[in-house]
Amino acid sequence: MHPTLLATMSRLSTSDSRTLRIAERAGAVAFVTALTAVAAQISMPLPFTPVPLTFQAMVVLVGGALLGSRLGMMSQLLYLGLGLAGLPVFAASPTLAQGAARLLGPTGGYLMAYPIAAFVTGFLAERGFDRRYFTSVVAMTCGLAVIFTGGVLWLARFVEPTGALASALAAGFYPFVIEDFVKLLVAAGVMPSLWWLTGRRV
Repeated sequence: MHPTLLATMSRLSTSDSRTLRIAERAGAVAFVTALTAVAAQISMPLPFTPVPLTFQAMVVLVGGALLGSRLGMMSQLLYLGLGLAGLPVFAASPTLAQGAARLLGPTGGYLMAYPIAAFVTGFLAERGFDRRYFTSVVAMTCGLAVIFTGGVLWLARFVEPTGALASALAAGFYPFVIEDFVKLLVAAGVMPSLWWLTGRRV
């Protein structure tokens, strides 16, 4: 097991207060939650699918790597909880309402996969995958695969003919996979860069 970047930064702190360390972790979780909500607002609806283009997935993956499996998952559960409470944290949509109904709609599978994707990416980061670029790409690709799997399987319930996996792939995977992987290649450089900067401080 390797310490996450958050744990390493906490160790660099001059404070020995357990309460302060808990507050730092809670603040980091809240920060990733807030970033996920902000990323959702940078969205572009597409006329041929209910799934919009957003930057959320990249925040989920980087956040999971930063926080680790449990805290990364917690940040996304908090995000979904805020959405369920009716706060406007989900991507804007001309047809899908905010709130609990969004999780039951066509894009609900992507959203519900976020905590699992953050856990998977964080789990691999806890094994040192976030410290080098290539392994960071591997870790984030695993997390992105979780998001697409959950999203497409759920979307299949809403496409015609109902349950058709081919139609769900056409609406929720093929239009996004190349762009998301390009974004992932950029996002994968974040953690190794932060580790490099942290190493210079140790």
